[in-house]
Amino acid sequence: MKTVIVGAGFGGLSAAALLAQQGVDVEVVEKNEQVGGRAGVYREGGFSFDMGPSWYLMPDVYEKFFAAFGKRPADLYPLKRLDPAYRVFFGDGDTVDIRADLTQDYALFDSFEEGGGKKLEAYLDSARDIYDLSINEFLYRDYRSIFDFLSGRLILQGSRLHLFESLDTFVRRHFESDHARKIVQYSIGFLGGSPRNTPSFYHIMSHIDMTMGVWYPAGGMRAVVEAIAPLARSHGAEIALDEPVTRIETAGKTATGVVTPTGRRDADVVLVNADYAHAELDLLGPAHRTYQEKYWHSRVLAPSAFVVYLGLDRRVPGLAHHTLFLDRDWEAGFDRIFDPKKAAWPENPSYYVNVPSKTDPTAAPAGGEALFILVPLAPGLEDTPALRENLYARVLDDLEARLGEDLRDAVVVKRIFALDDFAERYNAYRGTALGLSHTLLQTALWRPAHQSRRVENLYYTGQYTHPGIGVPMTLISSTIVAQEIADRHKAG
Repeated sequence: MKTVIVGAGFGGLSAAALLAQQGVDVEVVEKNEQVGGRAGVYREGGFSFDMGPSWYLMPDVYEKFFAAFGKRPADLYPLKRLDPAYRVFFGDGDTVDIRADLTQDYALFDSFEEGGGKKLEAYLDSARDIYDLSINEFLYRDYRSIFDFLSGRLILQGSRLHLFESLDTFVRRHFESDHARKIVQYSIGFLGGSPRNTPSFYHIMSHIDMTMGVWYPAGGMRAVVEAIAPLARSHGAEIALDEPVTRIETAGKTATGVVTPTGRRDADVVLVNADYAHAELDLLGPAHRTYQEKYWHSRVLAPSAFVVYLGLDRRVPGLAHHTLFLDRDWEAGFDRIFDPKKAAWPENPSYYVNVPSKTDPTAAPAGGEALFILVPLAPGLEDTPALRENLYARVLDDLEARLGEDLRDAVVVKRIFALDDFAERYNAYRGTALGLSHTLLQTALWRPAHQSRRVENLYYTGQYTHPGIGVPMTLISSTIVAQEIADRHKAG
């Protein structure tokens, strides 16, 4: 059985490794010049930047993935737990660190409100229970019908999951302090949602970052890419770069291969790790699409992003490896992303700064600092050089004011990556950086399916599918779909 995989992101590479290990003939076809997809690397002037994912969370998922090959992550890349896990600058001028030691975090929450530490402990206990339930019962399985979703186990646990309550409402019941609420909700932005449109069971994210820890693989997230790609090749998978797929060819209800500028690649199975909407709307004819334009237009898209890669010729002492700058009125920021009537480039944005050179000496020349600055943006906005430079100036003004020092005179490398770049480099629908938001009606069964409903041997993996956004979720998606492909097609 020959499987052609479209796209060499985490989803494509991990599926290639899993299928090739089972003896499947695998070819991966990648549009860009390097593997990794959104987890590519940008290098200039001695600086190295992870272009996309920068948080290593859910280490248990990586361990389970590599265990399938008889390996551990530690065999492939050194891991360090970050302490502080991250730093938070609030809009009122307060600055706090979230530590690897939970007793320090409990004390921090006690400083926010009376009994805050006990409240956090109870909140994290709840998050741990839901996480364990999710990992063991829900994440590693596919959902094809409402009967799969409304299983006996799910019905029994429904009250614990708080399925129909928003995260915002759930958090307000647990904490009074604005600082406490923001700390336990900030990570929802990395899942492409807002506290008001994300179900409360995603409070598992607080267990993930505060209890399980925030880690750093030596060399950055690209080190994980550089571990999985050779693993796939070692089992016989072939990976072709600079070869965009322009069409998925079909005969009746069967995919017969893909077309690229270099020719045709025949296939018994096609697995797509490219942008799902792009594959459906641009690579397939209308009769073979599971989801038409109307479907994608009606979805709640996750944000796009304004990303700045900055190389500085000196160190910046006020920043941690991960630093969050949360605006006082962050609700208005979410409105500018998720309310179509208010969608616009932000004026006073919350933003995130990643400084890998705090941990990794290979990220910047000696004495220098590598900064990755990210501001969430509504997908589909106009993107012009003037808008980019205006937001860059606003963010740098705010960053310099918060840190109390001039950064502009230290800049030796600068690159801005925004909506049009996501659309061009990754064929991202409306320039989204992440895919679909995790609303209730875009969770599990209601995310785009792993298997096409119109083409029997066409499959999808990646952040659009169940279980969703994030590198660990993508590894799980590939685990699910690789097993489905092997079970249904390998014998034939």
